[in-house]
Amino acid sequence: MAPATSAHPAPGQSSEPVVSFEFFPPKTPGMEATLMATVERLAPLQPLFVSVTYGAGGSTREKTLETIDRIKDETSVPAAGHLTCVGAPRDKIDTIARHYWDKGVRHIVALRGDLPDDSAYVPRDDGYAYAADLVTGLKQIADFEISVAAYPEVHPAAVSAEADLDNLRRKVDAGADRAISQFFFDNATFLRFRDRVASAGIEVPLVPGILPITNFARASTFAEQCGASIPASMNTLFEGLDDDPETRKLVAATVAVDQCQELRRHGVNEFHFYTLNRAELTLAICRMLGIRAKTTSVAA
Repeated sequence: MAPATSAHPAPGQSSEPVVSFEFFPPKTPGMEATLMATVERLAPLQPLFVSVTYGAGGSTREKTLETIDRIKDETSVPAAGHLTCVGAPRDKIDTIARHYWDKGVRHIVALRGDLPDDSAYVPRDDGYAYAADLVTGLKQIADFEISVAAYPEVHPAAVSAEADLDNLRRKVDAGADRAISQFFFDNATFLRFRDRVASAGIEVPLVPGILPITNFARASTFAEQCGASIPASMNTLFEGLDDDPETRKLVAATVAVDQCQELRRHGVNEFHFYTLNRAELTLAICRMLGIRAKTTSVAA
């Protein structure tokens, strides 16, 4: 069975990669200006879509909607809104989904969502219990394109790797069109996971999530929270660069490009970048991957 990726160039094939970018909703007017400038700088790369995250427990709901609306109104970049099961009843989630559809947003990233604290997840009686249920509900509202999450190193709350894979299958069976992976730094881990996904008969595109490292300490914290491992070699590469941002950026770009190029040699040609709302590093990585600016996608 062919690997479950959205593009399958043979080893050595030089077709230009397909990319998408993820942002988080800004908290201040200054951060909002930075985000829109980032969208404008990345738009000429013509991403497949850009997505805007939903805070833990639905905490950024209104700002996420505002940000999606602004991207939709002020650019021609395809926008995807995140929706989660946590923190809202079913009718509220359905209302947001209908707002997206009426606004012309055709793509949703459907997730169970993170809790705002360390408590155990308990589904709401009046809500969608898990991401698979959310996918089912969204497909009943409209014919959304739906992306879901996949976990090469297993979701921290999963009882086993097999149970986690079964959950991915449920999401796909419910109507998901694509699975975007949690970020990872060890390509062998992703490639083994891709093989398991393919062997399980899950045939939607499996897109690797790439996190360029702007701050190694922060990336380490993110990795610990989501169960992603960091190779010892990366500790060595970034050691002593906390006060040397220029060198850190060069190292970060090189690490991410090497990661993507190796994945391309294994037939991967689509990448989802966690941008942290900054353009420079992601733009540099894309250029080094051979992705060139096209006619601008930002409205005049």
